[in-house]
Amino acid sequence: MAIATVNPATGETVKTFEPLSVEELDAKLERAAGAFQTYRLTTFAERARWMRAAADILDQEADAIATVMTTEMGKTRQAARAEAQKCAKACRFYAEHAEAFLADEPADPGAVGAQKAFARYQPLGPVLAVMPWNFPLWQAMRFAAPALMAGNVGLLKHASNVPQTALFMEDLFSRAGFPDGVFQTLLIGSDLVERVLRDRRVVAATLTGSTPAGQAVARVSGEEIKKTVLELGGSDPFVVLPSADLEKAVEVGVVARCQNNGQSCIAAKRFIVHEAVADEFERRFVEKMAGLRLGDPMDDATDLGPLATEQGRNDVEELVADAAAQGATVLLGGQQPDGPGWYYPATVVTGITPKMRMYAEEVFGPVAQLYRVPDVDAALELANATDFGLGSNVWTNDPVEQDRFIRDLAAGAVFVNGMTTSFPELPFGGVKTSGYGRELSAHGIREFCNVKAIWVG
Repeated sequence: MAIATVNPATGETVKTFEPLSVEELDAKLERAAGAFQTYRLTTFAERARWMRAAADILDQEADAIATVMTTEMGKTRQAARAEAQKCAKACRFYAEHAEAFLADEPADPGAVGAQKAFARYQPLGPVLAVMPWNFPLWQAMRFAAPALMAGNVGLLKHASNVPQTALFMEDLFSRAGFPDGVFQTLLIGSDLVERVLRDRRVVAATLTGSTPAGQAVARVSGEEIKKTVLELGGSDPFVVLPSADLEKAVEVGVVARCQNNGQSCIAAKRFIVHEAVADEFERRFVEKMAGLRLGDPMDDATDLGPLATEQGRNDVEELVADAAAQGATVLLGGQQPDGPGWYYPATVVTGITPKMRMYAEEVFGPVAQLYRVPDVDAALELANATDFGLGSNVWTNDPVEQDRFIRDLAAGAVFVNGMTTSFPELPFGGVKTSGYGRELSAHGIREFCNVKAIWVG
């Protein structure tokens, strides 16, 4: 895939970039390795000062980088601005809390026959981040802010269709004052990822993306005995039970399915509704989905922009067509509009069975699957009947039901009466084929640290 900005609203190639040569790549890896030797000795106060400066730049330039993100992958400009502001928040969060998160953890010296005993968190070195296009700034920052505050060095291999956002990341940290080589963007194709992973100067890797991509990175990293964190796909359940606030569940459900033009791993995808409220939920949900405005993502009145790539739209269309051909009912949408750009409308499908591809596969676009269930047990069984386990929603005001779903949903996150999202304060990640390891919170900053045992006699 060419490294290029291609506007998904028009299909126009805006700007192309030459990938790094092997020699240029090697020079960047050498720079990263050298930078780590001095950067690891900097203080938390120094890193925090630079990280807060990065946050200030993000706030000041939110409109400009939002325009770049919208041009590159089609999210609405309003959503892109919010993404930049969220990144600034994460920078400030880790600037404030990193030192406490990585403080020495004392152990009982008497129990181990020492005068003093504790665990110390120390950085590992240059870490490769392989990132996707759907949240091009936030997903990279989710790695970068904690990794740099821990004293690690970052190497970003971003998706090939968001090169300008990737280069902005490197420039951002440079302008914020971080030393040369501490964060670098690698404009390379996927064919060179294995080379970077096998390089001894690179000590670990993190990937956000598809399950096959995660398998490939994990396979190579396993052979090299290198730590990995993987955040992969999702097919999140959105369970609605009779005691739920139906109006709120519908309102949030539409946003949860169509955020980022439906291209989010933690978007609600499978709406599992108790039969006692299924008719009313379906009526209201379809009505609100039908009211979404599809159009120019630069227009703040637009609710849904185009999908990021032509292939992505084709994939969504094929999944809906497959379901319809095998007996599913398309209640809304399901047909791409005429004209330029990779647009796909808000779509609602019901009558889905296990023989249909969308039952098991992730639909990465604004397509909601509606299921009806007779009781709580059936709702839980269907919610967990997937290889994915990233996020999940349950809507109920019954405390017993809430506790049951919190306990029994096989997912990295359970959101009760609210939309699944990510916060710097909470760990983020999945189970099953949605990956392993955690980003964000104290858990995220510790992932790429050597937890060193210290015993002093």
